[in-house]
Amino acid sequence: MKNDDAQFKKMTEESIPRLIASLSVPTVISMLVTSVYNMADTYFVSRLGTSASGAVGVVFSLMAIIQAVGFAIGMGSGSLISRLLGQQKEDEATEIASSAIFMGIGLGIILAAIASIKINDLMLIFGATETILPYAVSYARYIIFGAPVMMGSFIMNNILRSQGRAKYAMIGIGFGGVLNVVLDPLFIFTFNMGTAGAAIATLVSQCVSFLILLACFLTGKSAAKLKITKMSRSPKKYLMILKTGLPSLSRQGLSSVATMLLNRNARIYGDAAVAAMSIVGKIFMIIFAVLIGIGQGFQPVAGFNYGAKRFDRVKKAFVFTLLMGGAVMIIMGTPVYFCADWLMERFTKGDADVVKIGKTALRLQCLALPLIPISTVCNMTYQTTGKSWTATLLSGARQGLFFIPLIMILPAKFGIFGLQLSQPLADLLASLFCVPFGIKFLHELKRK
Repeated sequence: MKNDDAQFKKMTEESIPRLIASLSVPTVISMLVTSVYNMADTYFVSRLGTSASGAVGVVFSLMAIIQAVGFAIGMGSGSLISRLLGQQKEDEATEIASSAIFMGIGLGIILAAIASIKINDLMLIFGATETILPYAVSYARYIIFGAPVMMGSFIMNNILRSQGRAKYAMIGIGFGGVLNVVLDPLFIFTFNMGTAGAAIATLVSQCVSFLILLACFLTGKSAAKLKITKMSRSPKKYLMILKTGLPSLSRQGLSSVATMLLNRNARIYGDAAVAAMSIVGKIFMIIFAVLIGIGQGFQPVAGFNYGAKRFDRVKKAFVFTLLMGGAVMIIMGTPVYFCADWLMERFTKGDADVVKIGKTALRLQCLALPLIPISTVCNMTYQTTGKSWTATLLSGARQGLFFIPLIMILPAKFGIFGLQLSQPLADLLASLFCVPFGIKFLHELKRK
């Protein structure tokens, strides 16, 4: 209990900039490692050709669905747990954690069973061309098999972060990520397994991460414990977890739909366009990973202090995270803008069309980067403080309100330039849409 009291004191009394920075660093590292091993798949598979490279982008829609469910349960339970620990209700936090983890693994098994039956149809729906389809099916088969483990990892990772135990989450995800990068070339080239080898490397790495994160719960590293006897028998508790995690489900689910529509529109222009947009997405996944990591360092601070009624600290955390996120996006986006050609050339096997299409999309996305923290921080703030419906609206704005309509309209009007412009324009509009909500939240904190 002494450790939990010390953690409560740290979260509600330590300097806001120092606290968010200390929580963000391990979270950013773990998010970066996750993105890097996704990028590693793209890099090594691209050595097999343009169609194989495009397959990774197609299967990413499937992985986004798995992430959507895992993050919805993980962020939903994590938000509840951070506020419960802020109120020093450890037993209730344990009940939420146990219920969430076992629910996620169960849903992962169901999702894997359904997806494995219609795997070919799914890949075509997600945007595979006839030449990409064999590579996509080979890659997706093992990703589907690993769905329960991946969901369990996402949930435990988010629960640890929500308590301010980000370094343990970093160790679990980080070790798996490094292992994936090592195994990729081994399985793809040495064992001559092609795209299936990349998927097996990802599956093995996810299993290792799962076991490390599980050990944190079983050895007392988490204030919220994992006990099957503590699983709630009340449907309301599970609905509360899902409701609180609805913004994450909206954000990740719509991301999957958006990726699918992007691939389906890109395949009109051939495998080169599918591969190019897939590579662009993976490059920006690294930049967004840093921003999400900063936001997830902010969330437990906001949750703890909101639960402890330290509203002055919540406001300071909101403003600091917004400014820090904007600065980081400018710092990271500038070299990407000027090195767009060089970056695209690293991920293609001498295909000039892939480079040409990708570099324009990269540069357009860089121009929108400085504003993206507005929508990210507003969304995370409303979710962490229990305002689920507003958070769901904000989380769905980027892809649901703006990108999906734009990707249906702009390519038809402007051809491939419309394809390249859709996401950056959606990011700009989503950020402007979130501004009034951020101002309203700050006014509410001032009144409290």
